[in-house]
Amino acid sequence: MIETQSLSKTYGRGMYALQNLNVKIDKGEFVFLTGASGAGKSTLLRLLLLEERPSEGDVIVGGRNLSQLTPDETQAYRRTVGFVFQDFKLIPTKTVFENVSFVLRVLGQPIEQQRRATYQVLKWVGLQHRLNALPLELSGGEQQRVAIARALVNEPHLVLADEPTGNLDPDLSLEIMNLFRDINARGTTVLVATHNRELIKWVGRRVIHLDQGQLAEPKP
Repeated sequence: MIETQSLSKTYGRGMYALQNLNVKIDKGEFVFLTGASGAGKSTLLRLLLLEERPSEGDVIVGGRNLSQLTPDETQAYRRTVGFVFQDFKLIPTKTVFENVSFVLRVLGQPIEQQRRATYQVLKWVGLQHRLNALPLELSGGEQQRVAIARALVNEPHLVLADEPTGNLDPDLSLEIMNLFRDINARGTTVLVATHNRELIKWVGRRVIHLDQGQLAEPKP
């Protein structure tokens, strides 16, 4: 599903965010990406989302070299990827339903299809009763579940999450991780960047550990 080959990303002269990185994640796998702040976790996620391009090497997803995609192919690829942010990034003036359906509206899907898909995914994350609430009327855990619903509404093949429990207490963090496990059980490939070792131990999935932009052995 995901493979990086001699991947490097530099900012300025000789400042490596990632250096000669070779990793492989199989289709349908759930993997944690961990490491200290500045280790390169977010950079790798941005490369996978095509928000940035590598300085050297290749990023291959589903057999496609992301560096070789045309602008139209880039947009099509991004529609197959769901992204979950640490700080939710919900639109404060729009309701829960509008925040989630926004993706489908941009894609030009029929109104009835937008409504059906949005309701189904909100029901799946347990928020079908909060359709008309605004983000500020929700708890942190509810806001993150809305963000996850938004990432899933287009049925992506790959879900990326950058510190998705960073703003949540331990109980809510476990709740969100259970959702990611459920997402993965449906066949979706999941890559979660986190520094929370307790969550990693609790979920019990493979760990890719980065240290100054390079692969390293996971810390005990």
